[in-house]
Amino acid sequence: MVLKRWEDLPDFMKNDAVRPYYEKLKKRRAAILIKRIFDIIVSGLMILILSPVFLILVIKIKKDDHGPAFFRQVRITRYGRKFRIFKFRTMVVNADKLGAQVTSGNDPRVTRVGVKLRKYRLDELPQLFNVFKGDMSFVGTRPEVPRYVKEYSEEMMATLLMPAGVTSDASIMYKDESEIIGNAEDPDKVYIDKVLPEKMKYNLEAVEHFSLGREFRLLFRTLAAVCK
Repeated sequence: MVLKRWEDLPDFMKNDAVRPYYEKLKKRRAAILIKRIFDIIVSGLMILILSPVFLILVIKIKKDDHGPAFFRQVRITRYGRKFRIFKFRTMVVNADKLGAQVTSGNDPRVTRVGVKLRKYRLDELPQLFNVFKGDMSFVGTRPEVPRYVKEYSEEMMATLLMPAGVTSDASIMYKDESEIIGNAEDPDKVYIDKVLPEKMKYNLEAVEHFSLGREFRLLFRTLAAVCK
């Protein structure tokens, strides 16, 4: 289904703040369908082409500390549905139990290989599988963990009308998010009170002005930002 009927949305999303975004997306059903077809074809091809790179990175990660190569975590995507995101592991095993769920500047939990993977966003490559499955899209609001979604305002719920994404305007603007959070005593609080609201301004704007042209331009901007 390209876009659920308003009546079929989860109750927590059916509010007056979400309705204007929904009405605009409803007029762009064809573009949303093309977006999904693009995601399936391109992610499938990239998985095949990059399979040797996957193998090399798996070997490097396991050689670094002998732990698992992949990291899976519950995130939230379209309509508030939970899914498990795939990433190459960049932190020590059980890092989510050893500190905040956001990563600060010089987080000691990040491994040596993890530093390089994060710098070039190579840790995000396994999300191609999430895109292929339909849990995510190439472009969209970055998927948050459930505890942060609980902090969403009624308007922020509008970002859940579309699948979570690998990249977005917000992720480019806040690509140095870990440095912004820095060595805060409570990284979670700083993220919820300061970073999340600012990122959501970009995410809501993207939903409101959704178009295929805008998304293709963002993909090129992401490549440029990663290659800097």
